Amino acid sequence: MVRWGIVGKQATLQSDQVPRFENPTFALDKLGVQNQIIASARRGQLEEVTDSIPLDVPTCISLNLEDLKCFEVVEHQYEQWGVIFQNSLAIQPSNPAFPTKSGVTVLMGSPKSGFLEASFLRPVNWVSTCVTSSQRLVLSAYNCDRQLLCQTILPGANLANSDSSLSPNLLLSVAAKNIHAITFCAFDGQFTIDEFRFCV
Repeated sequence: MVRWGIVGKQATLQSDQVPRFENPTFALDKLGVQNQIIASARRGQLEEVTDSIPLDVPTCISLNLEDLKCFEVVEHQYEQWGVIFQNSLAIQPSNPAFPTKSGVTVLMGSPKSGFLEASFLRPVNWVSTCVTSSQRLVLSAYNCDRQLLCQTILPGANLANSDSSLSPNLLLSVAAKNIHAITFCAFDGQFTIDEFRFCV
């Protein structure tokens, strides 16, 4: 399934800035994104959609997590789309503190809690996802030599039905040239990610 048009809105957090979230003035279309592919975990969809994508247009891949089974270990399911996960588990949260953004399935760091990694088979320039965390979380982007390119920080917990000033499913993103891997780290905490996207 290919979805054409302008992708949604987002706010980019930098570690040295005061966080601003859900502000409609931050627009994804500044990236020049003109199309988005909804990426299935099922085999066989890639050839169908790639023939219809103009080569000179930036493309964003949005992972359809609904194809995953609850408690499925997520590693190579989206490899055909260019991303491999490590320490990742698909869940359908029963804890209301971790609501989903869309659908019923999210990813969480497991078996090692508080950590999740995504590696890209071809370098990307932008990654975003909606995050709900039990504490401060750092999203880091690395180049092919594992050198840090940039970081985005969720400064504190944003669980639903808590006294946090941060809403759940906050959109975090990193942007840099030649991102080969990203990590999510919430030391000794729990977090979920939803609406995972990356742009080439």
